[in-house]
Amino acid sequence: MKDYYEILGVSRDASEADIKKAFRQLALKYHPDRNPDNKESEEKFKEINEAYTCLIDSEKRAHYDRFGTAEGVGAGYGPFGGGFGDIFEDIFGDFFGTFTGQRRPRSAKGNDLRYDLDITLMEAAFGTEKDLEIPRWENCSECRGSGSAPGKGPKTCSHCKGAGQVRFQQGFFSISKTCHNCNGTGQFITDPCKACKGQGKVKNLKSIHVKIPAGVDTGSRLRVSNEGEMGIYGGPPGDLYIIMDVEEHPFFKRDGSDLYCDVPLSFPQAALGSEIEVPTLDGVSKLKIPTGTPSGRLFYLKGKGVQKLGSHSRGDQIVRVYVEVPKKLTPKQKELLEEFARINGDEVSKSFKNKLKDLFTGAEK
Repeated sequence: MKDYYEILGVSRDASEADIKKAFRQLALKYHPDRNPDNKESEEKFKEINEAYTCLIDSEKRAHYDRFGTAEGVGAGYGPFGGGFGDIFEDIFGDFFGTFTGQRRPRSAKGNDLRYDLDITLMEAAFGTEKDLEIPRWENCSECRGSGSAPGKGPKTCSHCKGAGQVRFQQGFFSISKTCHNCNGTGQFITDPCKACKGQGKVKNLKSIHVKIPAGVDTGSRLRVSNEGEMGIYGGPPGDLYIIMDVEEHPFFKRDGSDLYCDVPLSFPQAALGSEIEVPTLDGVSKLKIPTGTPSGRLFYLKGKGVQKLGSHSRGDQIVRVYVEVPKKLTPKQKELLEEFARINGDEVSKSFKNKLKDLFTGAEK
């Protein structure tokens, strides 16, 4: 008596899922397509099939467990019966091709498209709307996607008789594979459409209106559903992905939702304090400069940055001031600065010397 459990390498309390998994692994190993002209593998495959068709059926399995045989139980579960055919089609159809009936080409989703869009910093900060021209393949309007000239239809493929697949004997059963003559379509175009040259599709420019949300940055991706390439054999169209590229700004530098800018101060403005005008995305803002402001100091303008993506809040604008030293002086300016130097003396030098003195004195201790 054959031990079907041993043949499949499973325990006697194996679940249906365990039996299917074991069968799949063994069938792939011993399948005739992988072992051409190998009688031993062919016999092993038959044995695996026999064990599987018994154990996968609950009634047959119960009878086998009790009497050691499955003969006389049920019908239609021989080597090419319904049970084996169904499961084989389910788990091996895509690998070996079906051997139960004809299969037409499968529908498939169309390809996704990518469109790179250049926008300004202002557009990225506040959002914008754009009308785009997207080049993509579409069904030919002349032949409605058939590829044949108007009034003419395709001819049935003589090789597969319109099935899209051909059957042939492999080992001890037949296999169906895609017809190489018509690439699975089952038809031939004898009078191609002049507009699309028989392709059934043409490349057109599709006008699309899109809204760009506030806060996008370089690399941000906007998905527009169903605006990609058309589907295959009735499948859904793909999607359009718009990739943002935000142009550099001559004044602002962006870091996330914050903006940075450099603003010059004259020496009197930095020394005496003043109120200056600073450009922002919203216009001009006033900024108070305290007395004795050093070069490089940062000032924060709250909420004057870029709007955060998906939020109504905004980042900040960080203003860095720097003291601008004049390259040319009028005689009067030079005279006044020399007078200032005489009055000020070497105050800066004394301060620096004191710091050095404290530094080295501390080192000696």
